[in-house]
Amino acid sequence: MQENFEINAVSRDVQGKGASRRLRREGLVPGIIYGGDVEPQMFATKHNELLQHLDNEAFYSHILTVNIDGNAQKVVLKDLQRHPAKPFVMHVDLLRVSDKDRIKMHVPLHFLNEAKAVGVKAGGLLSREITDVEVSCLPKDLPEFIEVDVMNLDVGESIHLSEIKLPEGVEILQLGLGEDHDAAVVAIHAARGSKEEDEGEAAAEEGGEAATEE
Repeated sequence: MQENFEINAVSRDVQGKGASRRLRREGLVPGIIYGGDVEPQMFATKHNELLQHLDNEAFYSHILTVNIDGNAQKVVLKDLQRHPAKPFVMHVDLLRVSDKDRIKMHVPLHFLNEAKAVGVKAGGLLSREITDVEVSCLPKDLPEFIEVDVMNLDVGESIHLSEIKLPEGVEILQLGLGEDHDAAVVAIHAARGSKEEDEGEAAAEEGGEAATEE
C-alpha cells in the first residue's frame, strides 16, 4: 500500500542566513519549492514532522503533497541539506510536478531472495553493486522501489541494469547512454579459498607458465 505524504508549511519572505538561523531556533526548516510555470516560493516547515517523513524510505521517491498556507501542490523531494555533525535538517528543496511531464528521480532497489539465491547456497558471496537507479517516468508511474529477484543467480553470475524488470512507463536513464553503461547491479562471487576460486587461480597460473615457456 502506497503512503500518502503531506508536508504542512507556511510561506516566508525574509531571506538570508540570519533569517534561516532564526527559523531553526524556532524548530522550523527553511525550504524552497520551484518548477513549472510558477515562481519559486520560500517556505518553512516543522523540523520534527519532516524528520518523521524522512525516516520512511518511500518519502525520497514518492509524489508528495505540500500545503503552503493551505494551498496544496504536488511535489517531489529534490535536495536535502543536513547538518554535518548534528541530526538537524538545514534546508529542503521541493520540485513541482505536473501529471503531463516526465520527471527524473532516484529510486531504491530492493533485492529479493538473497539468502535463497543458488550461488549463496553454494557458498558464494552476494555483492550489491548498485543500490538505486535514476529513472524517468510520469508522476503517476513513479515507483517507490524496484525489485530485483536474485533467486536464480549462481556463483560467477550477475544481473545488469538491462535485465531489471521495470514497471510500465519507467525507464532507467543510464541505459540510454549506450551498451557500455549497462552496469552490473548485483553479483555473486566465489568465496576466498573456495574450490571455484582455487581452480580459477590454477588455470591462470598454468596459462602464465605456458606463455613464459613459449
